[in-house]
Amino acid sequence: MTHSGSADSELRAAARHVGRRRFLTVTGAAAALAFATNLPDTARAATDLREAKFPRDPFTLGIASGDPLPGSVVLWTRLAPDPFEPDSGMPARPVPVHWEMAYDARFRRIARRGTAVAHPEYHHAVHVEPHGLRAGTDYYFRFRAGAHLSPVGRTRTAPAPGTGPDALRFALAACQRYDQGYWTAYRHLAAEEDLDAVIHLGDYLYEYAVGAAAGARGYTGDRRLPDHFARETVTLEDYRLRYSLYKRDEDLRAAHAAAPWIVTWDDHETENNYAGDIPENSVPPEEFLVRRAAAYRAYWENMPLRRPQRPHGPDLTLYRRLRFGRLAQLDVLDTRQYRDDQANGDGWKVPTPASQDPARQLLGATQERWLADGWRASDATWNVLAQQVVFARRRNRVEGPWPLSMDSWDGYPGARERVLRAAGSARLRNLAVLTGDVHVHYGLDIKRDFDDPSSRTVGVEVVTTSVSSGGDGRERPANWETLMAANPHLRFYDGRRGYTLLTLDERQLRADYRTVSHVTTPGAPVTTAASFVSAAGDPGLRPA
Repeated sequence: MTHSGSADSELRAAARHVGRRRFLTVTGAAAALAFATNLPDTARAATDLREAKFPRDPFTLGIASGDPLPGSVVLWTRLAPDPFEPDSGMPARPVPVHWEMAYDARFRRIARRGTAVAHPEYHHAVHVEPHGLRAGTDYYFRFRAGAHLSPVGRTRTAPAPGTGPDALRFALAACQRYDQGYWTAYRHLAAEEDLDAVIHLGDYLYEYAVGAAAGARGYTGDRRLPDHFARETVTLEDYRLRYSLYKRDEDLRAAHAAAPWIVTWDDHETENNYAGDIPENSVPPEEFLVRRAAAYRAYWENMPLRRPQRPHGPDLTLYRRLRFGRLAQLDVLDTRQYRDDQANGDGWKVPTPASQDPARQLLGATQERWLADGWRASDATWNVLAQQVVFARRRNRVEGPWPLSMDSWDGYPGARERVLRAAGSARLRNLAVLTGDVHVHYGLDIKRDFDDPSSRTVGVEVVTTSVSSGGDGRERPANWETLMAANPHLRFYDGRRGYTLLTLDERQLRADYRTVSHVTTPGAPVTTAASFVSAAGDPGLRPA
């Protein structure tokens, strides 16, 4: 058996030892929490590394790549011959996994190959970081464990520094609740788009219980799910099993195999609407941080992330910067781990002095400085933020007083003002904010002063809808007319499921909002609901 059970026990013991103190400030507590005694024993691995024999395919969760650099990309897989078992059907020892990259899908021209170790302490996940690759180049990759070969994936390295690629093409995705629909959007994304990367903007999984019938998917007979999914994720074992469930979806696996992914989380990868070390519900902070440590550990195990993103107890440095030649700088933000608690009890509330306090943090001071420093040094045509919650202001009434979302940037207007000041100080000409979370497509202009519709537009925000969360949706939700009238800077609003294609070149940004007609049954066609462009040097979304 793997060590998920023992890791959960160590988490609880660490919390009991520290008690009700805010134990991140206790010397050594963060290191002891969760995993200091449950890390791979590399010395033992060197002497206990032998090929495994698998009675069944160990690559049931597919393969993935991510975080492309000009000379490197992350390759990922996790061995799981029995994915719905806590140990995934794997032995409690390290296992060699062989990998190779090629210039062609038939692997006649090998570019790189090597052997990695799948450790039981990491649930037999593998993160490979090959270096010395050609910039701006397509590669094919696969793994072998024992006698089994994985599916083949396609990935692409980033353009070389200083070069100006003709265009970059990204797909934006978010919010894929398993029991609320099929992931038809991913099937189309994988089959029909030629992408430099998929940017996933959070809520890769949901912590809520999933019943035997899997909700809208209506599983029957042999497809009914085991009972252990019918509880909310709290322990490391819970989160690991939930990733197994999600990654068994063939459309998601196809999307991971089609292009490298650049990921960030929102709240549901841990718990709905948590804020820093403050949970949604009234549990002791040390208890929640145990849960957060388990969630972050499972997230890293199951995402194509690099070594700097490996968690340390309840902490994981997820914000990072990727460059695509001179055309784009992509700053990936984390708006969950460092934020102050939502003001006014969360939800949509009329702003108060508490929510308008200019000192309130959404990114945290360190991440804010990192972002501002990166912008000052940027020479990219487009400066892109990949983040989670709506940045532009949204009113849900035509007349005041106007409630605002306390969980979005509207609940942290001081933090938004600091970000906009940093963009102005850096003289950014082309700012694009990419967002998920709200299960609808939006296109928004970012105004320097949202109280003055005629004020300068300083950037654009492209909000992508959910893959399945919220069910089928509708083109014009019940509040469509109200939101369009109450927010003059809202250029587009569609409530169906899907994804967004984002194309950047030296002249413009283009957003193609892709939608599917339904997700509660499989097989829906995909259409482009609308397309908008923003000209370089003249921000503002206009119909294409």
